[in-house]
Amino acid sequence: MPAAPALSAPQKALLKMGLARDIDLALHLPLRYEDETRIVKLRDAREGESVQIEATVTACEIAYRPRRQLVVTVDDGSDTCVLRFFNFYPSQQKALAVGSRIRLRGELKGGFLGWQMAHPTFRPAGGDLPTALTPIYPTVATLPQAYLRKAVLGGLARADLSDTFPPGVTQALRPHLWDLREALAFLHQPAPDVSLATLEDRTHPAWQRLKAEELLAQQLSQLESKRERAALRAPALPAKPDGLHEQLLAALPFQLTAAQRRVGDEIARDLARSVPMHRLLQGDVGSGKTIVAAIAAAVAIDAGWQCALMAPTEILAEQHFRKLIGWLEPLLAPRGLRVAWLTGSQKKKERAEMLALIANGEAALVVGTHAVIQEQVQFKRLALAVIDEQHRFGVAQRLALRAKMTHDEQEPHLLMMSATPIPRTLAMSYYADLDVSTIDELPPGRTPVVTKLIADARRDEVIERIRSQLAQGRQVYWVCPLIEESEALDLTNATATHESLGAALPGVMVGLLHSRMPVPEKRAVMQLFTSGQMGVLVSTTVIEVGVDVPNASLMVIEHAERFGLSQLHQLRGRVGRGAAASACILLFSAGDSGRLGETARSRLKAMAQTSDGFEIARRDLEIRGPGEFLGARQSGAPLLRFADLATDGELLSWAREMAPMMLDRHPQLAERHAGRWFGGKSDYLKA
Repeated sequence: MPAAPALSAPQKALLKMGLARDIDLALHLPLRYEDETRIVKLRDAREGESVQIEATVTACEIAYRPRRQLVVTVDDGSDTCVLRFFNFYPSQQKALAVGSRIRLRGELKGGFLGWQMAHPTFRPAGGDLPTALTPIYPTVATLPQAYLRKAVLGGLARADLSDTFPPGVTQALRPHLWDLREALAFLHQPAPDVSLATLEDRTHPAWQRLKAEELLAQQLSQLESKRERAALRAPALPAKPDGLHEQLLAALPFQLTAAQRRVGDEIARDLARSVPMHRLLQGDVGSGKTIVAAIAAAVAIDAGWQCALMAPTEILAEQHFRKLIGWLEPLLAPRGLRVAWLTGSQKKKERAEMLALIANGEAALVVGTHAVIQEQVQFKRLALAVIDEQHRFGVAQRLALRAKMTHDEQEPHLLMMSATPIPRTLAMSYYADLDVSTIDELPPGRTPVVTKLIADARRDEVIERIRSQLAQGRQVYWVCPLIEESEALDLTNATATHESLGAALPGVMVGLLHSRMPVPEKRAVMQLFTSGQMGVLVSTTVIEVGVDVPNASLMVIEHAERFGLSQLHQLRGRVGRGAAASACILLFSAGDSGRLGETARSRLKAMAQTSDGFEIARRDLEIRGPGEFLGARQSGAPLLRFADLATDGELLSWAREMAPMMLDRHPQLAERHAGRWFGGKSDYLKA
């Protein structure tokens, strides 16, 4: 059998961009368009316009001021224009010889010396003008636009674009909705008289068709994965009267809030069924999610099974471990059971001991980082997996945790926790396959945190504020964005800040914590701060989640303009955990320009205006869009490329209603529709 021919660089680039099938090419839509359908005279052109002209080269020379460049003068009979090329080849210089007649396109800049263009595209004049706008596609260096245009049009011609909407649906949705082939053909080659605004803001009927198709495909995939999971089996874990969870509640030094009790009941109902739970527990920073997880763990352990709790960082995992040991170990010890601890930095002997306890079932609860899902970890009877800060774990990692359940071909129940609340439109789309429980009240005794925006120039006032907090016996966090100087981002590093604060606060223990420190050192620093011996902790964002020191009443975030909104909210949540009035100072630097960028200003304004995590999440989604907000649902579920959750709520609601009807009454159309959009990627939705 002859070997397959080697792929060219553009063919490899197409595959790398995920453009393997004809339908992938057909759905690869332009970023923008250029109008090459008409020739403009220079006398009719306007400053800043992108125009196409035909002209004769009247001068061509290499100049060396301010740097080497090819300078070409052209005349179109109405005016002249100077072209500048800072990167050029001998072949280009030859094509632009004096007397050559060329057709060129670029952005016109007007100045004292007349019209100029930098790096215009050009070719010999003559030939017919295109009849449609020229699409400019997203691409990579090894894939020229001309090659990509040809490949896309080929894919569009060959792709099966037959209608997958059930009969009569299009009329019900929108009478003027275009059919798919018509919509795609138009978007790849729009007529020159179309309103560019409706193409750019995606309100054109051709765009509406694509958005409706995409949202329906996403809802079908989510619903199908939810139904597939409902057909799987999990251990039924009914809560026993006077069981371990009741003993735990009786031993707690505090009462649960009404919201904690409500979500605890929702989780208990899920655990009692023999269908795997797939629930997201969301609650604002400090709302008490850990105790809810502990109650769920107690129910599983009481039924004779094991529970695993996985957190993204050692600091957060250790925080959970300490709390859970305090709450559960006294109740487990009389039963001969333990809480095990598993991380990547453990000594070999301790790790081997923990692995043995997990394998023989003596470790009823296992707390750790991603070390929990490594190959050598073998659970005896795992029934419940709790994943904290679930957005920090990839899909593959969540699937690996599910694979740890080998008992009688049953699935574990899965409880995911997040302190970044999910806005409603996201819950309807990306989390449609999840049941969502929300803790929407804070425990009593939590004080509201006052947030202040202060320019970096007023740093001395901030240090004075720190002195006053320390004098009252309080503690302070100071968070920096980088560990060491970076030439690209001229930021004060944590080490320098640590030294300067130490000098400014003589007699005060000032600690330093960052991700490159060895784990025992990190642990020692946190211990000094938690015990109250350390007054100020200078840290990078390793303290973002899970750190709980009620005596800390002031959080200073340096270069706050560099942080994301949910990250700022998480950091602010480290204070206000006790009865003392607490504050968060967002120290910002506007840089050389003296002005903050639009996005940074929106973030800081949102932080100053609200401390409600749900409102913060809604604004974060507006600022960043869903892809970044979710970390692309952790590189798994195909994210929306065309629909926009902020503006397409009506289409999303339609797709949510349509998906169950289509799966029930038109399963073959549903399968074709989801396959067209996602290929094999919809497996990721099952995580």
